[in-house]
Amino acid sequence: MTLRPLDRLGSIRTKLGALVAVTVAVTAVLTTTATGLGLPPLVTVPAAVLVALVVTQVLARGMTSPLREMTAAARVMATGDYSHRVTASSRDEVGELARAFNTMAARLAVVDQQRRDLVANVSHELRTPVSALRALLENLVDGVVPPDRAQLAAALDRTERLGRLVADLLDLSRLDAGITLLAPGPLEVRAFVEEAVAEARLAGHPVGYAVDVEPEDLVVAADRTRLDQLLANLLDNAGRHAPPGGTVQVRAYRSQDGTVLEVADPGPGIPEGDRATAFDRFTTGHSDDGGTGLGLAIARWVTDLHGGTIEVVDADEGCVIRASIPHAATPSRTDHEEPPQ
Repeated sequence: MTLRPLDRLGSIRTKLGALVAVTVAVTAVLTTTATGLGLPPLVTVPAAVLVALVVTQVLARGMTSPLREMTAAARVMATGDYSHRVTASSRDEVGELARAFNTMAARLAVVDQQRRDLVANVSHELRTPVSALRALLENLVDGVVPPDRAQLAAALDRTERLGRLVADLLDLSRLDAGITLLAPGPLEVRAFVEEAVAEARLAGHPVGYAVDVEPEDLVVAADRTRLDQLLANLLDNAGRHAPPGGTVQVRAYRSQDGTVLEVADPGPGIPEGDRATAFDRFTTGHSDDGGTGLGLAIARWVTDLHGGTIEVVDADEGCVIRASIPHAATPSRTDHEEPPQ
């Protein structure tokens, strides 16, 4: 460990002055002491100079230690590893540079993680509509279905959906960078949920769906595009985990604080010990269902954006995920210093 006794001094000039003063003092004390002991100058002077050089080396090494650490960290960062930090205990200009370096490294790590997450999110979000569009076009090419107006309209609709998904993913990347994008408005929950369930049926999961909205005229103040993204991911997650022939239940009701959306499936559920990390990125649980572990993370981003909450609640069987949207959607902003781990 490098000794850094001059860290408390507030500037480089003060440290250099202290370094010169300590060197002169050590030389003077050693020379005076050796002369008092009767040692000859040929022994006294070289010994005093040698000790002074050692003291200077120790102090100077402590002063330049952050610079060496930054050089080593910069070489590692050039390979794509932004986890290294330098010791920033000094109060002088070098210490300020070290703190600025650490801030830069943390921000670069966030940007790099966001880039990786965006690629993963794109893959996850576009997989279903791309597969559906490909199946439709293959049917048209093979002559399984006629290329009539209805089929072409379906292809156009799915292409437009892809465009909306790309725009949504770009908005999510901005949200991940701490930029709030939310356009809340009144949304009729019954029609919204039924439309989302109709979209979920197109995924082809061998399950049924049941919708329960109370009251029937329930209205929520939310961003429709964002909320559609949340419910679509919850329905997809439930459809993949529910056993064939099972029923995915979607409930919406008014609570004291706002509107609650619940999606329940009769699948294996999420163990209580895994619930704390269920909404983390790339968490796929113990089942090999083909998911990428991003659906629930996206759902959490949407609820956070509305100022709400999302959680896995206790159930007698299966899995129940509850998302709460407050009466007045309050955009939340998260300032990222380190990437989520």
